[in-house]
Amino acid sequence: MIKQQFNPAMAITSISLASMLMMSSPLLQAGERESLEQLRSTTLNLIDMLVSEGVLSKSKADILKKDAEAARLASAEKDALEKAEKQAEKGEPINEVAAKTVRVQYVPDFIKKEMREEVKKELMTKLNYKAGERLGMPDWIDRIEWTGDVRLRFERDAFAEGNASPLNFTANENRNAAVTNTSEDRDRMRLRARLGANIKINDWLSSGIRMTTGSNVDPVSPNQTMESVDSKFSFALDRVFLKAKLGRRLSATGGRMENPFFGTDLVWDPDLAFDGVFAKYTPELSDTVSAFVTGGVFPIDEIQSSDTNKAKSKWLVGGQAGIQWKTSQVSSKFAVGLYDFQNVEGTLNTVNATDYRDTAPAFRQKGNRTFSINSSYVRSLSPSDNKACAYGGPCGLASKFQQLNVTGQVELLTFNPVHIILTGDYVKNIGFDSNDFANKTGLALGSFKKENQGYQVKLSVGTAKVTNANDWEVFGAYKHLEADAVLDAFTDSDFRLGGTDAKGWILGASYGIDKNAWVSGRWLSADQISGLPLGIDVLMFDLNAKF
Repeated sequence: MIKQQFNPAMAITSISLASMLMMSSPLLQAGERESLEQLRSTTLNLIDMLVSEGVLSKSKADILKKDAEAARLASAEKDALEKAEKQAEKGEPINEVAAKTVRVQYVPDFIKKEMREEVKKELMTKLNYKAGERLGMPDWIDRIEWTGDVRLRFERDAFAEGNASPLNFTANENRNAAVTNTSEDRDRMRLRARLGANIKINDWLSSGIRMTTGSNVDPVSPNQTMESVDSKFSFALDRVFLKAKLGRRLSATGGRMENPFFGTDLVWDPDLAFDGVFAKYTPELSDTVSAFVTGGVFPIDEIQSSDTNKAKSKWLVGGQAGIQWKTSQVSSKFAVGLYDFQNVEGTLNTVNATDYRDTAPAFRQKGNRTFSINSSYVRSLSPSDNKACAYGGPCGLASKFQQLNVTGQVELLTFNPVHIILTGDYVKNIGFDSNDFANKTGLALGSFKKENQGYQVKLSVGTAKVTNANDWEVFGAYKHLEADAVLDAFTDSDFRLGGTDAKGWILGASYGIDKNAWVSGRWLSADQISGLPLGIDVLMFDLNAKF
């Protein structure tokens, strides 16, 4: 037998209607009196049930019962007196029994409805009741929305034969990167857990807080490798922000928040958090066309400059403008963005000094070309051996980064609920300067390529979001990302295990096994474009759940 869920709001409505009928004034016939007594008994049972469920305190229930009984007796007494007075006026004998009998006359439906709403409103006001919460709970609970998800992953990293040794990556000044494995395949069980709250503070201000697993020194991966030797997983804030609604179409956000720009994982890893402030304006141009403009300032690495440390703080100043067109059959979106990374390139130390040591990047994946920050005096000591990075000296990025990004997406809705989505993304580092690059690296002009462009094309077919049972999606993509097209620190951490100087294919599929639960798989096959030989295939199987 299925037990129905107890509904406090419905119970109070029933009590309100019963109270209205019990307090009506005219006389009752025998059958009507019996029905009213049954209704009165049901109402009292409902009140007792509210008490047993913890929704209503016993003291408040006693008050309700007492008030209802007093009102009923008062109404009955009033009716009896009125009848006795009329009988006396006509000279009729007074029937003592009839004078104490109550009759319920016909009440129109609209009057019943009005009376029911009034009684319900009065009861809820007295009991401090709000729909969806128990009695007496503070109102801030209504203003918090909890969110979270858990992902279990099996990952296999397969390395191609003929890959360069990890020592070659460390010793190669212009391709310096912390690559520790290039030949031994690896199987891992990984986990990601996130728990957050969206908070409505008032009509114009809201906030968000989210905790996640993952390393505290890796800004692009919240994954935690599972192994029993780790007694506890780390759990830290990756979202904490305030958002102000400044108008119908204008908002401003500050703190640590999700990526505010429209794009793909060609430029930004999906898990990357942005620190800083940004504003967004979304005007409507017509019934089917809207625009969006986003601009912000984001600190990357705050550095305390001094006489002995001449490095400057690193910043991102970014802006994007786009347009969206949507009908019942097709939706399209197009945007152009410019992301200016300030002070991220390396600067040569003064001879026999380390005054520009902090121009070296605090976090890297791999791919960006580098040079030795100490090379000005290492070359003078040993011109034939310019490998300061190999001996522990700091390496700086050899290029400036001003990324021009163009992103477009077309979504066909003709076969709804199946959507066909084609996405294209292009990026060019217009800050790359060949002369500056040559001066820093010591390479002769003409001996190197710019390697400052990247693109990605992706086709996806399936339901718009895989959130329910039997929802599905399949997709395929091709990516080509040259060494200095974007900062290797912030691009996708899965494709060739992160970084730039990579090209290859991505295939994947997802299937909903129940509400808010789905399985997915991805295969990413990537090779180097021009750098040291390094081919990596990554296979991932995920079980996802969210709430």
